[in-house]
Amino acid sequence: METNIIVTGVGGQGSILASHIIAEAALKEHGETCRVRVGETFGAAQRGGAVASHVRIGEGVYGPLLGRGTADLIIALEPMEALRLSVPYLAAGGTVVMNTGMQVPVDVKVGAVEYPSLEAIQGALQRLGKRVVAFDGGELASEAGSAKVLSMVMLGAAFASGLLPFCEETVLSVVAAKVPQKTIDTNLEAFALGKKTYQQAVHA
Repeated sequence: METNIIVTGVGGQGSILASHIIAEAALKEHGETCRVRVGETFGAAQRGGAVASHVRIGEGVYGPLLGRGTADLIIALEPMEALRLSVPYLAAGGTVVMNTGMQVPVDVKVGAVEYPSLEAIQGALQRLGKRVVAFDGGELASEAGSAKVLSMVMLGAAFASGLLPFCEETVLSVVAAKVPQKTIDTNLEAFALGKKTYQQAVHA
């Protein structure tokens, strides 16, 4: 089996942290039986620019970047970045987990790109893939105790999709090891809220 994931957002949102947690959890659970590759791309400005991490997990994985139309899962911390990455990469049967809170990328601010409506973004994503679960991740992060844990909210929702190839105990242990010790409880609460929100959305 092979799992191809993209974590995308705007610089400063924590997408790189989330992708590294996914990679480390996969290695921790399957290190002897599969390869894990991570490739990152950045916009013109790291903070405020587009950021995308490709995570590939599987026995036959060699290169770090996904091929076109091969993403099983796109975890998007920003709506426009969800659309930008889904157009070339989302598989026909793929899933998008998207934060609806907009953080306008630099290229939109300078007028290089027009920002579509949230409704247009969600409609396009639904035509591209199999399932789109969209919610206000920032609101859940604040509920957990800090706007800075948005990436953990989205990671929890992504885990609930069943597409991440490791158990909850493994990923939570990696989260606890990767975040500052004083923020562990907040990050774990954010993960739990994201997981619950995804489950409620698909069973609504």
